[in-house]
Amino acid sequence: MDYEATGAARVMADPTRPSIFELAAQDQLRDLLSPVVRYVLSVFAQRNPRYLLRIVNSHDSLFALCMWFVERHYLVKYGGSFAETFYGLKRRRVLNRGAAPGNEERTKAAFELTGKSDKLRTREINGSLVFLVLMPYLKTKATDLYERLGGGAEAEIFASSSSSRPAPTPLQLLLDSASNASLRQRIRLASEAAFKVAYPYANLLWEAYLLLFNLRYLFGKSPYWRPWYRLLGIEVRRLGQEDYERLNSLPTPLQQLLAPPSPSSPPTARPSIRLFLSRLLRLSPSLALDSLKVVLPLAIFGFRLLEWWYSPAGVASRLGRGRKDGAQPALRAPPPPSSQGGAGSSQDASEKGTCVVHGGKVENATALPSGWIGCYKCLRSLEEEVEVETDVTDSKGEKIRGMKGTGRLQDPKTGQWVDVARLRRIMG
Repeated sequence: MDYEATGAARVMADPTRPSIFELAAQDQLRDLLSPVVRYVLSVFAQRNPRYLLRIVNSHDSLFALCMWFVERHYLVKYGGSFAETFYGLKRRRVLNRGAAPGNEERTKAAFELTGKSDKLRTREINGSLVFLVLMPYLKTKATDLYERLGGGAEAEIFASSSSSRPAPTPLQLLLDSASNASLRQRIRLASEAAFKVAYPYANLLWEAYLLLFNLRYLFGKSPYWRPWYRLLGIEVRRLGQEDYERLNSLPTPLQQLLAPPSPSSPPTARPSIRLFLSRLLRLSPSLALDSLKVVLPLAIFGFRLLEWWYSPAGVASRLGRGRKDGAQPALRAPPPPSSQGGAGSSQDASEKGTCVVHGGKVENATALPSGWIGCYKCLRSLEEEVEVETDVTDSKGEKIRGMKGTGRLQDPKTGQWVDVARLRRIMG
């Protein structure tokens, strides 16, 4: 009890030690990047499948390759991963991997006493890249393989309850000499079956192992919230005043572009066009990678906003239902019928028994909500149609576009939009 109280007090007294919620938030942000990029690419691939379909199919590999350069840039320049930099966190070395979390002032004094630096070296940077990029990539591939082999929640839900025959074990598949499969095929089938059985348990043990580290970090018993941090000898800390001063002292890309041509030039001297373009070409990768701190979080926010906007409970859905229900600007009321005979009464008499669409005799009489009568076939022909993409493809592999009814039509007399379901057949 005293040990736990001492650990909690030590955690509260260290302002540079991030909470478990900050670490979980940056970890969740990193996990959201891949689905957002995949969704954006899939949307554009529907319009240009010839160019983007291959990119979407190889999304995991290409995304991991891009994130390797992104994470390396942020680890070298800011001392932390992309998500950690977004939340104001950094990574630093520790002197003793097995030591308990210590005070910030004592840690700085220990580094000064030994003459070492807490900045990440090449070894720590490369190790961080392995666990930031390579390990999530392998885990994603393992999950995809498990789902392709018939695992996951969907397989349990849609499995046939009538099939009581148990699946063959990996050993049975390997020793099944009665089948016509070769030894290599039997080894492959046995390996896939063994992976399908072992993956859920291995994943459960791995998540429990991570939970154990999280609990130890939460109660101040360990400075590492992930096991590989201890392996690499690094820990995550909040950016301090010295870190912000160091980052603010770095020249911005604009200052580097407009810097004097040489150190001996006056401060007001401007570079030539050729030097400016060469600097722009050299600084473009760094400028693009630095802008991701703003672009990617905004893209995630926009993705969530559009997801809510077009959801069944969103604004766009309610507006669409209003248009479908016939919500139109108010129309003027028709003039009252004339009490005296004349041209109006003769016109009404002439329209009795005629179709409001083609003006001839009514066949299969159908009433509109306004009370006018017309042929059922004529009224259905007034249904609004829109062009949509069908599932049928032509010889070039492109989908054929066709017309589809919207389920509403415009009253030929009043001009109001009404649903086809509101038409009433007149019997007799």
